[in-house]
Amino acid sequence: MEAARAGDRDALDILLRRHFDRLYALCRRVTGNDADGQDACQEALIAIVRGLGGFDGRSAFATWAYRVATNACLDELRRRRRRPEPVAPEEPASLSPGTTGPAGPAAGPAGPDAADSVATRVDLDVALATLAPEFRAAVVLRDLCGLSYDDIADVVGVPAGTVRSRISRGRAALAPLLAGDGNPGTAGRRPRDRT
Repeated sequence: MEAARAGDRDALDILLRRHFDRLYALCRRVTGNDADGQDACQEALIAIVRGLGGFDGRSAFATWAYRVATNACLDELRRRRRRPEPVAPEEPASLSPGTTGPAGPAAGPAGPDAADSVATRVDLDVALATLAPEFRAAVVLRDLCGLSYDDIADVVGVPAGTVRSRISRGRAALAPLLAGDGNPGTAGRRPRDRT
């Protein structure tokens, strides 16, 4: 950390690589999709590099980096609201037998565990997208990143009691969706083919 602050490029590279996966996971979950998550993560990394000299060490570097990434996510969500929604292209009428579309032949079967894992991730993403950004950030920081309430309060800049309230309200809103009771796009409605 100190070497990176002093201008050592190798130390900076190591520092960013050490935290990248967790920062990207945070950005991906808070923004709700890969493209916006990548944009937010890139902005966060740039802000971290630019702000490294001003990092005062009052909190752990990871906590400070989460704060920077969370702010980048919220900025990305604000930009998203100003963008027009893209229109999905029409699907081709049909594919001839034996073809799988533009991506080429499909890989072998991944198995039910992989399908369930992907389905769970999609369900979670759909449910998280229904939350207001401040609730989504608090829930992701607590339940997916494992931060303490005090660290989350530091990251989002609100009192710990407000963090607890946001997490509680966010979890309460997510529970029926993840149980399949709320949103028609969630796991409770998806048929499971076990043949």
